[in-house]
Amino acid sequence: MPVLNQSQLFELSNRILLGARIPPEDAKVVAQELSDANIVGHDSHGVMRLMQYVDFVNDGYVKPGGEFEIVKSGGAFAIVDGHFNFGQVTARKGLALGIEKARAAGTATVMMRNCNHVGRLGAYTHDAADQGFAAIMAVNAPGPGGVAPFGGMERRLGTNPISMSAPSLNGAFVLDMTTSATAEGKLRVAKQSGHSVPEGMIIDGHGKPSTDPNAYYDKPDGSILPLGGPMLGHKGYGLSVMVDVFCGMLSGSGVCRTDLPRGANGVWLQLIDVEQFLSQDEYDSWMRQYVSHIKDCPKLPGVDEIFLPGEIEERRKIERQANGVTIPDETWRQLTELSAKLDVPLDFID
Repeated sequence: MPVLNQSQLFELSNRILLGARIPPEDAKVVAQELSDANIVGHDSHGVMRLMQYVDFVNDGYVKPGGEFEIVKSGGAFAIVDGHFNFGQVTARKGLALGIEKARAAGTATVMMRNCNHVGRLGAYTHDAADQGFAAIMAVNAPGPGGVAPFGGMERRLGTNPISMSAPSLNGAFVLDMTTSATAEGKLRVAKQSGHSVPEGMIIDGHGKPSTDPNAYYDKPDGSILPLGGPMLGHKGYGLSVMVDVFCGMLSGSGVCRTDLPRGANGVWLQLIDVEQFLSQDEYDSWMRQYVSHIKDCPKLPGVDEIFLPGEIEERRKIERQANGVTIPDETWRQLTELSAKLDVPLDFID
């Protein structure tokens, strides 16, 4: 299995996207998001996605260079149409617009529709927190998803992830989670790595529990369960439904649609300029007290440390920046096959 460093991950992504005739500016944005996802440990949103993205372009689902259109705008809100450009491109521009509005008004809401797969939500909320904002970002799948509603056995919902962030003294707090028991990309990683998945994540097409990721992909289609699994999945299910309302209905992206390209997303982004709500000194004082309150909690046997949201990703980032990212053999086979098809040399990799 090859091991790639951060610059190689970016170069691999950028070359393949350019080989697929993606405009250079857009290719750079997507390549950066994919390589960054691998570096913080979220391989499900990393270079593995390149095969899917190139297929989406070839099938007309992604329309590279699509206009970033502000459909409606007020002092503290905007509705954006991404015209099916890469989701990362639309989301990055939407974040910049939201920050501009929140700087002026103290808070901002940006809804994005006709937006493709935006990638790792935590990347956007992390950057917002680094600039002094508390942020919420969520995404729905307006069309057919891969998640069964609580008590159901067919795909009716998306994985409908949600991320929340806040500035902190030693790096941002970043919660980044699906409202389903797992992300589809993590099933794909397990499938390509030949690993099983924990119990309570998926059911096969007959409604039976399974730990084999192939049960999700085989016919009849399996389904991902809501967060909480067969016992407590009503909680994840309820969150997923509300994400559909905010991200799908309020953005105009929609729900239950069969007329949209695969991979379409509806996006809700909410930003709060912390310093306009309370002084930085007061905020920092509360944060310092809170971090100590959590970290100093007596630990269960066998537990060395209590982590705050986002800390594990930061640890992985340091480790992977030093040691690189191992690419599963099947993923690498697909990437080299795609590179050859696009006549993209991989001479930068030993």
